[in-house]
Amino acid sequence: MIGRALQLLDAFDAEHRELTLSELARRAGLPLSTVHRLMHELCVWGAVERGDDGLYRIGLRLWELGSLAPRGPGLRETALPFLEDLSRITRENVQLAVREGAEVVFVERIAGSGAVPVLTRVGGRFALTATGVGLVLLAHAPAEVQEEVLSRPIERYTAKTVTDPARLRRMLADVRANGFSISDRQVTMDALSVGAPIRDRRGEVIAAVSLVVRHGSTTSLALARLVRTSAQAISRALRV
Repeated sequence: MIGRALQLLDAFDAEHRELTLSELARRAGLPLSTVHRLMHELCVWGAVERGDDGLYRIGLRLWELGSLAPRGPGLRETALPFLEDLSRITRENVQLAVREGAEVVFVERIAGSGAVPVLTRVGGRFALTATGVGLVLLAHAPAEVQEEVLSRPIERYTAKTVTDPARLRRMLADVRANGFSISDRQVTMDALSVGAPIRDRRGEVIAAVSLVVRHGSTTSLALARLVRTSAQAISRALRV
C-alpha cells in the first residue's frame, strides 16, 4: 500500500503539477479504483490537494515534512546569507545543490539581474556529469557511485558536453586537486559554471555551490576565487 501511494506521488513532476485521476492511474500504472481510494487517503492526510477543478496537486503537508530534511531546507537556511552575498557581488546565477544517488538535486538558486538563463530549478534533478555543482559532487562521491555514473551512457546536452569516461575521470581528479570545478558550455552553449565543495565538520563533502555566468564574460579562475570563498564560509557556518 505504501509503495503504491509513493508511485502516485512520483507521478507528479515539474511538467505535471496538476493531474486528473485518469492521468494519475496511467502515469503510476495502477487501476483507477485503487488510485481513487489512495488519493482520497492522501488528501485526508494532506499529501495532495484536490482543487475545485477536480485536478490533484501536491499538498503543503509534504512541503512541511520536507522542510525537516537536514540536507534540504536546513542546509539552505545556513547557506542562504552567503549565497545572497555572492549574488549581490556578482549579479550572476548562484546555485546550491546536493547529491541524491547518481543525480544532482538543486536546493536553492538565486537568479542575478540580466544573468544567463539556466535549465535548473529548485527541487529539480540533473546529471552529475555536466554542471559545476555536479562535477564537484561526483568528484567527492564514493568510488561505487563514480563507477556507476561513468560506466553507463553519459547524456549529451551540447556539442561541448564531455561524454568520454576517461576524460571525465581526469576532470574529476582536477576538481579534487584544485578545489573547484569548471563546466564550460556543457549544459548550454552560452553558460560557464564554476563550483566548489561544502564540507561538514568531519570534512566530508555534503553539498556544492556554483556560479553560472555567460560564457566569455569572465575567467573561470576569477569565479573560482569567489565560489571557493563562499563554500568555505558556508562550511564554517555548518560546523557552528
